Amino acid sequence: MRCPFCDADKESLKVIDSRACDGGKAIRRRRECGRCLKRFTTYERIEQNLRLTVVKRDGRREPWEREKVLAGLERAFFKRPVPQTELLRIRDEVEETIFRNHDREVGSETIAREVTKRLKRLDQVAYIRFASVHKRFRTVEELGDEVRAVIDSRRDDDPKQGKLFAESEEVEAEDAGD
Repeated sequence: MRCPFCDADKESLKVIDSRACDGGKAIRRRRECGRCLKRFTTYERIEQNLRLTVVKRDGRREPWEREKVLAGLERAFFKRPVPQTELLRIRDEVEETIFRNHDREVGSETIAREVTKRLKRLDQVAYIRFASVHKRFRTVEELGDEVRAVIDSRRDDDPKQGKLFAESEEVEAEDAGD
């Protein structure tokens, strides 16, 4: 290992803090360079010997990359009031489920299905954003049907849940009161 700032070798580096992270699956180490005195963080994770292969819709095969799941979640939750820790939790849950249920290969649709299960419970808008990409709606009507299904399934659920068309529901309630 070398300092990312001055390229000093490992003898110049000192660990100043070390703690478990990612639910005990990794170790976070805070290091300080003795040459430039700058600090940086490193992570140690157990390398997976058995790599899982993701089979794409077009038949291509790619190695599992946990960061791709996180990137998809970040796009779905863009400008949504959900903390990053929730996205990391979903990514970890999906990864754990996929690795527990699949030995060597998994279809990308299976991964998307695991993600959408969790999104539907957490945030309706993020769910629709993610589903619109992964379910490949062919028409606006198909998308509208999915939106209606989400609204109907969540009508009496958690009031803190991110709402679709919240303004139109408020307007309808006001109109009903007149």
